[in-house]
Amino acid sequence: MLSTDGGGSVPLDPMTLHGSFTRFCLQYHLASLPLHVHQVLIAFLTYEVLFLIVAPAFSLVFLPQTYGKLPRRTKTNWNVRVTSFIQATFICYQALRVITQDTSRQNTDYDARLWAYSRGSGDAQAFAAGYFLWDVVVSVQHFQILGPTSLIHALSALMITSLGFRPFANFYGVNFVLYELSTPFLNIHWFLDKLGKAGGRYQLWNGICLIITFFGCRLVWGTYQTINLMADTWRAWGDVGTGKCLDAFMTVRAEGSQIAVPVQDFCYDNFPSGLLLTYIISNTLLSGLNVYWFGLMLKALGRRFNKNVDKKQE
Repeated sequence: MLSTDGGGSVPLDPMTLHGSFTRFCLQYHLASLPLHVHQVLIAFLTYEVLFLIVAPAFSLVFLPQTYGKLPRRTKTNWNVRVTSFIQATFICYQALRVITQDTSRQNTDYDARLWAYSRGSGDAQAFAAGYFLWDVVVSVQHFQILGPTSLIHALSALMITSLGFRPFANFYGVNFVLYELSTPFLNIHWFLDKLGKAGGRYQLWNGICLIITFFGCRLVWGTYQTINLMADTWRAWGDVGTGKCLDAFMTVRAEGSQIAVPVQDFCYDNFPSGLLLTYIISNTLLSGLNVYWFGLMLKALGRRFNKNVDKKQE
């Protein structure tokens, strides 16, 4: 039997699709993915429908003159931003609910912050992973429109959320989701440009909110969480030779299941260096992109509103 966090259990027959998939996940150290794969797929399909059907239809009905006259490239970008706006709003609400209501996150030590699993954090990771999987697909399909930075961001974010299914760093994964707090303001800024409101009062106030949230959640909050994560992994690295099985969630699932996966494969004498390296590389890429984008935003906002000030003085 494969235990679930909700207290129940599900039969695990290795001859079924679910059993085969679970065995695959255990072998590749993605132990909690079978509990959340339906959410990943639902999220992916939902965002695909939003991008292909809902966003174009909604925009044509409510903004026919604006959306209808946009070139094809801009329409694609528009639909991507409608989708990301909805996703960011939903995932931030979900993450904030976990942070404020999940009592298991209180008074945790470094071991729990790295390896503990809760259903709420798993749900948030799953829906985020579904979106970033969609983001990777769209960034590849429309690479000429969205550019390399979109693909790098999508791949790095997907890697970090996928590692959460070990489970690893679910505590920090939910915290990193709050990067998305700035996304709605970023998209509103872009939409105001296309609606002919560039440089106006609404874009000014939205730009202020964008700068504050982007700097606060991506640069300050994100850097703070990264430092804490690195401190916890350093302490875990120092726990070598204790005989402790770091990935307890996987061990329990393997011992309680009917599939042949050696339990010792989930116990480490040393902290998994490949896991840490992958996480660091992905997180560093995201942090670098955040700094790069913040610089571009400051320059763009400065140019736009300086021009308006010059015009008023003429």
